[in-house]
Parts: sequence; structure tokens; C-alpha cells
Amino acid sequence: MPRITQVSTYDIRFPTSRELDGSDAMNPDPDYSAAYVVIATNASDRHKGHGFAFTIGRGNDVQVAAIAAVAEHIVGLDLDDTLADMGGLWKSLVHDSQLRWLGPEKGVMHMAISAVVNALWDLKAKRANKPLWKLLADLTPRQIVDLVDFRYLTDALTPEEALAILERAEPGKAERQAYLLEHGYPAYTTSPGWLGYSDEKLIRLCKQAVKDGFDQIKLKVGADLADDLRRCRVARETIGPRIRMAVDANQRWDVATAIEWVKELAPYDPWWIEEPTSPDDVLGHATIRQAVSPVKVATGEHVQNRIVVKQLMQAGAIDFLQIDAARVGGVNENVANLLLAAKFDIPVCPHAGGVGLCELVQHLSMFDFVAVSATLDDRVIEYVDHLHEHFVDPVVIRNGRYVTPTTPGFSSTLHPATFDKFSYPSGTEWSAA
Repeated sequence: MPRITQVSTYDIRFPTSRELDGSDAMNPDPDYSAAYVVIATNASDRHKGHGFAFTIGRGNDVQVAAIAAVAEHIVGLDLDDTLADMGGLWKSLVHDSQLRWLGPEKGVMHMAISAVVNALWDLKAKRANKPLWKLLADLTPRQIVDLVDFRYLTDALTPEEALAILERAEPGKAERQAYLLEHGYPAYTTSPGWLGYSDEKLIRLCKQAVKDGFDQIKLKVGADLADDLRRCRVARETIGPRIRMAVDANQRWDVATAIEWVKELAPYDPWWIEEPTSPDDVLGHATIRQAVSPVKVATGEHVQNRIVVKQLMQAGAIDFLQIDAARVGGVNENVANLLLAAKFDIPVCPHAGGVGLCELVQHLSMFDFVAVSATLDDRVIEYVDHLHEHFVDPVVIRNGRYVTPTTPGFSSTLHPATFDKFSYPSGTEWSAA
């Protein structure tokens, strides 16, 4: 009888602060990091499940410790039973009375659960010999509904409503899968937009983004208004009027400041303002959205659970939902978020970049297109050209679109050499610094 026999954790950090990659108004010197987990079994197929929580350096060790604490609860479990009931597994971890006390359903412990849950989904997809997006899309509507914990959601979305959404999407699933395999999924790029970059680098990367086929770029803003006005002007002059330009404040502002700042930037036609204030401030987002229209409001990468996602939609606070593959409780909770977005007709434009977030979230958006929303209207996945070379199955971008992955799994497996070089503090990259 195959069982989960071992869960190993790793503190992986990349010194991205040296080149100011990832720099923004709230995070001026990030070292992109992964609190990484590998799940091993005694099954004859010898597959392993890989997952992680994304951080930006200090505190990654705390996240690793949290993952180890969660992992104690799955070692020894029957493998087939566990993977056959991923909805039940999710509830057993999230509703554990003592782990839950450390949240509930938020912060370090919830992200630890996400890493473990995502690693199990990676393992399940590998054993099924399917990429995760297809594994999910091939489930029946009832099986998808069974993945979701509807506690706290039923005032906005009931299981019956979720089932109806999925059943409406059933016609045309095969055609949408074929479309993805031929054309991929639309992307936008943040690579030109980091605050630490010079204007010369901004111009060069904007030109490259247009040349590479992207229809949308994103700039970080929020530290200095005069600097933001100049950078938005430079970017708009470089990309022209046709290319969408989003801006991202990374939670920097109070509500009034956000409104004033966005109005100042409005002449440069920003497509959306991202994270204009605290991710927990549902009513603040609603106030900002009303005041800055026609500039749209997007948020989600730091939204801690499906309950806040629900409230953002109920309050009419956002135009775009930006799910994050490693922030909430993993695949299961993001399925809930996708269903909520479909119920409220909110386009999902995921947060990505970091370490491996592009690799993960492409699967969720592709599943959404095939089996949930059944549309690509106003949908794009963020892309940042950082650290993909460390993954066995890295994302591929062609003509401004994600190429649909076909390798079995969740695209989350790191190369062995990455552990040797970037483990903190003993890896060669850090011990030689």
C-alpha cells in the first residue's frame, strides 16, 4: 500500500537585490526566495511532489519552518486515498484546530498549507501523466465542486451555483483545449517596470516588450509622484497609444492619496491601478474604484483567502482579480476564487513573476479558460523574465503569450543544481558572498 513517506523542506534564495530586479515602492531590495517542499512516497512510480511558498528574503526560514509543521500531518497517509480526495485533504489541514489558531486561514501557516497542497497536486498530476491544467479541466463539474470549501462563501456562491457555472462551460471544452495548445494564453510583462531601473533601461525594455509581441506592460509606482509622472511619460512615448500600460503601487498609499496620485497619472492612460492600498481594505478599494474611473482597479496577490476575495466582489471594489498561486491555500482555494470571479463576471489576471509563480499560475488560468469562465476577454497572465532557468519545466513565452505546458505536473520542480547553489545560507552563491 503506497504511503507518503517523507517531506523535505529547503530554504532557497536568489540575490535579485543586487540588480534591483523586483524593486518597487514597498520592497526596494527583494531577494526572491522559495520556501520549498518535496513530498516522497514508497509508490513504485517513484514520482515526487514539489511545491513552494514565495517570499522575498528575510523570513524565508520562518516560512520553511511552517511548512515543516504542516508536513507532519501528511507523513504516513495512504497515498491513493489522499490524492483521490484533495478536497477532504484541504479541509483536514485548514480546519486543524491547533494550526487554525495560528491563522485562521491567513499568513505564514496558510501559505505553508498552500505549499504542501500544491506539492500534492504536482504529485497527483505526475501520476496521472497530465499537466495540472488538463488534470483539473478533465474533472467533472461535480468533482471540481467537491474540491472547494464553501464555508463562509454561501452568501455569495453556493455549491449549486458553482455546479451550474461549470456545467455551462462544458460545451466547447475540447475546442478550448485545442485552442490553448495551438495559440497559448495572453500575457503581459512587468520586466520593464521595476522602480530601481534607469530611464535608459526602462526605454530599452519597453521597446523589447513591444517587439516581443506583448500588448500590455506594467510599471511600478508609488514612491515619488514626480518620478512616476516622468517614468509614465517615458514609457507611454516609447510604447505608443495602442499598448496597454498598467501601474502598480504595491499597497503604498492611503485611500485619499491613492485617488489623488492616480488622477495625476491619468493623462498617461493607465489601464489599471494595482494594489492602491492595503489588500485587507475592501471598502477602501471600493472608494478608490469609484473615484478614479475610468482607470480600473486590480488586486489579489496579497489577498489572504477566498473570504476577502468574496467581499471585494460583493462590494464592487475591483475590476480585475489577481490570484496568486502560492498565497492562499493552494489549488483548491484558487478554484474557489475562479468560481467566485465567474459568478461576479470579474476577469482574472493572475499575479506572477517571483520564483516560479509564472510556472504555477499559468495552469490555473488555462483551467479557468477551459472549464470555468470559458473566455479570454480582458484576461492576461503577468510575466516577468526572472529565474525560469532553475525549473525543469520552465514557462515558454512566444509572441506575447504563454505556450501551453504539456509536461505532467505543476511545473514546480527545481533543477538539483539550484539546491546546491542557492540554498541559504550554505549554498555556494551565499557562502562565497
